[in-house]
Amino acid sequence: MRQIHLIRILFFLLLYFVSFSAFSQNIDVQHYRFQIQLSDENNKINGTATIAIAFLQPTKEFSLNLIQENSNGKGMKVNEVKGRNVAGFQQLNDRISIQLKNNTTAKSKDSFQIIYSGVPADGLIISKNRFGDRTFFSDNWPNRAQHWIPCNDVLSDKASVEFLVTAPAHYQVVSNGIQIEETNLDKTKKLTHWIEQTPISTKIMAIGVAQFAVVKTGNDDSVPVTAWVYPQNKENGVHDFTVASDILQFFTQYIAPYPFKKLANVQSTTIYGGMENANAIFYDERAINGKGTIEGTVAHEIVHQWFGDVATEKSFAHLWLSEGFANYLTIIYWEQKYDKDKMNKELIEEKEKVISFYKTRNTPVIDSVSELMDLLNANSYQKGSWILHMLRGEVGDVLFQKIVQEYYQQYKGSNADTRDFQLVAEKVSGKKLDWFFNQWLYQPGIPKINAQWKMQGTQVAVTVQQSGKNIFQFPLTIGYNSINGKMQSKKINITKPSETFLLPINTKPVKMVLDPFVELLYEGSISERK
Repeated sequence: MRQIHLIRILFFLLLYFVSFSAFSQNIDVQHYRFQIQLSDENNKINGTATIAIAFLQPTKEFSLNLIQENSNGKGMKVNEVKGRNVAGFQQLNDRISIQLKNNTTAKSKDSFQIIYSGVPADGLIISKNRFGDRTFFSDNWPNRAQHWIPCNDVLSDKASVEFLVTAPAHYQVVSNGIQIEETNLDKTKKLTHWIEQTPISTKIMAIGVAQFAVVKTGNDDSVPVTAWVYPQNKENGVHDFTVASDILQFFTQYIAPYPFKKLANVQSTTIYGGMENANAIFYDERAINGKGTIEGTVAHEIVHQWFGDVATEKSFAHLWLSEGFANYLTIIYWEQKYDKDKMNKELIEEKEKVISFYKTRNTPVIDSVSELMDLLNANSYQKGSWILHMLRGEVGDVLFQKIVQEYYQQYKGSNADTRDFQLVAEKVSGKKLDWFFNQWLYQPGIPKINAQWKMQGTQVAVTVQQSGKNIFQFPLTIGYNSINGKMQSKKINITKPSETFLLPINTKPVKMVLDPFVELLYEGSISERK
């Protein structure tokens, strides 16, 4: 009987969680309006969330994410839920279940107001910056917005958002979108109101509240570019962020017009080196040093405004569509600003990180891990970047740029996965690319090559062997130096575990190298067969 009773409990718990999951899928949030009150007296926030929802199918109940108060006194407590169709609510298992008086109909819309308060355990980081000043910074990635705001905290549900932040008067407040109000309520408090009309995911909804020096650092086609930095290192911060305007201009030309109305680069006190919040990018406070060392980070986060923020992956399993794009388009920026040597240096460094990653973890790029933080790895970033570099080599520079542009145009404002990107690449290039996407994204690892060469009369016989569980196909360039020192090269196509190629080289090479132009992600070497 005890066993049967336990099985029944487990069954009903499973049913409970499944039903909550179903509720979250029944809604499409249209707009969030968050009224947040902050204080210097304690870390408690008081919030009122007004949420406009479209129902995707008839339902009598739905749920939203909100981490509830725990035994340590951290978390949010819902005090009241209002709405013309609200029958009641329940806060349980980090969700707000809202019961309705009447069933909704498909495509019907309604608005709900949630009044809540508490001390955030995460999501809104309340701490002191490197100069000892108190700060408040949102830190929502990947699904941590629910620690401080009621929301449908899933990647694919995008909504417009506005923040009305009441804070002590000595703070400035930065957020997504355009500031439409800043009012001193009395001598001690100030209300700041920002509104973002472009629908965005909860992961990139943001507020930053601190003592800032706010400086305009550029203007690109009427898009104001500003630096929000701590006053103690204002000069360093402004210097480091001056590159943003040129970077924005380059990507506007390479990809498409910038999708937002402003770009704010914000010094912040959170856990990330950079966070691509929509048009209010947060950077690690310690990286601001006045030496220009964060140019690559600035470029990476600006790329995200197109890829990740506006054209968004359907799920975190396809994170490379954000991070790989941001990494590789940054490398393209390096290439145009400096030269191919700079590009190749970056690619070689990225390759070393991928090789190191695979020594400890053998997983594919498309990876449905339950711990989303584990996706912040070389697969999503460096290998994703290299995949785009090899795709560029496969289709050529012109078509590659057209693929990037077409993918963005097709999925801006919505969500895509890897197969969606593949279809765009195939349509633009006119090539079938199943083999390319399957081997680089859906199977783990990279080619492991052992190549040997030997003179055979007036030819060089090169044997290329692949080791490892997975066999790849790829073009491989072999470079060789003759006695006069001039580098020449031959390209061969590898399709089998072991193949031998005869290269028409009249004199014995002084040296042979694999991949002299940095075109292939691989591990291995070439040597003369004795």
